Amino acid sequence: MKVLITGGAGFIGSHVVETLLGTGHLPVVLDNLSSGRRENLGADIRVVVMDILDPELEMFFQRERFDAVIHLAAQTSVPYSLERPDVDCRINLQGLIQVLEACRKTGVKRVLFPSSAAVYGDVAELPVSENSPASPGSFYGLTKLTSEKYLALYQEIYGLEYAVMRYANVYGERQGDGGEGGVVSIFARKLRRGETVTVFGDGGQTRDFIYVGDVAKANLQALLAPTEKINRVLNISTRMQTSVTELLRVMQQVTGKTTEVVFSSPREGDIYHSMLDNRAAVAALDWQPQTGLDEGLAQTCRYWE
Repeated sequence: MKVLITGGAGFIGSHVVETLLGTGHLPVVLDNLSSGRRENLGADIRVVVMDILDPELEMFFQRERFDAVIHLAAQTSVPYSLERPDVDCRINLQGLIQVLEACRKTGVKRVLFPSSAAVYGDVAELPVSENSPASPGSFYGLTKLTSEKYLALYQEIYGLEYAVMRYANVYGERQGDGGEGGVVSIFARKLRRGETVTVFGDGGQTRDFIYVGDVAKANLQALLAPTEKINRVLNISTRMQTSVTELLRVMQQVTGKTTEVVFSSPREGDIYHSMLDNRAAVAALDWQPQTGLDEGLAQTCRYWE
């Protein structure tokens, strides 16, 4: 299967590419390299340097004739979406529509799309299922929720298959400081350098941290799943919650390093508690997260040593 991975030189994208390579598929990466890095990928991976908003995108699709697209190119920062909702909208919505139009016009059969726990907002009852009301508290969450509706309508009108995967807080090697799981890479680098760690809020806020390798395997399973199992929203998570304070404690334990911690005001748009129910994805994709928090954090921290 010939698969285009937009944003494939980025954190999650590069892990998805590695996973596809091990299964005989032909991945092609499209990335503008604004945040992704060519060195995240093997030298044998074909990388096309192009923006998803490039007017030549459809012509590129016409030449290549992809079987499927994993659309990971996005603006992923909640704080930035509040500062620049215009840019967030242009990249996350207009960019998506341009990709979907290129898919529709060139016979792409399936699109995989990463959504986010941010679509739910601050939900009192945990774990959060896919049927829970969506009430995003940021423009980033809003663009993700709107993207989901575009995908559903493209399937209904044009028959373009899709799988929306609402990621919990993804972490792992090659992660930058942005995105929803960026706290792990920030803490890892601070610990390595012996620098003071800043915690926004009181440290009691919880997240569902999932290792990037498990997310990449979920993408593979969604790519291969029969049609009757997809065309829906699925939570990709561990169904476990960890506080920021506990996260830092585990990271100190696996690295053997300690550092000073200071607390700052909570960031606007951040939710307090988050944990996603992954049982629908486990059933539909024949998938399970395999990497425990201690193991995943140890691997991530070794990367930054």
